[in-house]
Amino acid sequence: MTTEITREPDRDRMMKAIAEMIDALGLDTSSEGLADTPRRIADMYLELFEGLWLDPHEPLSVQFAEGHSEMVILKDIPFYSMCEHHFLPFHGIAHVGYLPDGRIVGLSKLARAVEIYARRPQVQERLTSQIADCLEGVIGAKGAGVVIEAEHLCMTSRGIRKPGSAMVTSAMRGRFRDDEATRQEFLRLIGQ
Repeated sequence: MTTEITREPDRDRMMKAIAEMIDALGLDTSSEGLADTPRRIADMYLELFEGLWLDPHEPLSVQFAEGHSEMVILKDIPFYSMCEHHFLPFHGIAHVGYLPDGRIVGLSKLARAVEIYARRPQVQERLTSQIADCLEGVIGAKGAGVVIEAEHLCMTSRGIRKPGSAMVTSAMRGRFRDDEATRQEFLRLIGQ
């Protein structure tokens, strides 16, 4: 299941709904500190969810024929995302790797694909799989691996309240999944 947009965002409607929520909390929406809060929150969500309107395949479509067939890894990519269950942030680092089939992409393009997928209402498991599927499919890689480590504020600031805990997810495709030596090389190189 993916989070997809069904229509264009309605900023005015968002601001009205946020003002209603603030009022429902019993707060004075006309107070100096809250008067412009609905606009600020609406603009914040439009920025945080900008990945909904961007194509994560686009950055990876610029490729170079290098004849390189050894593992390529970009590790420690910082990211922020939003839990789709509570609309609270989760943040951490992503490690992505792929086995090129003669074509490579610029390293910044790997980070950009991570960013586009992260800038959506997400769950970490889906985020991890989407990045791996994109690497394998768009680049035409012989294999792809993604490991994400993240702290979820929906768990650390509310509910069970366990700050500092980290969730780790992985997605392996192609030779990263099917070949133990390839998978172990990837995990060793990213420090797992």
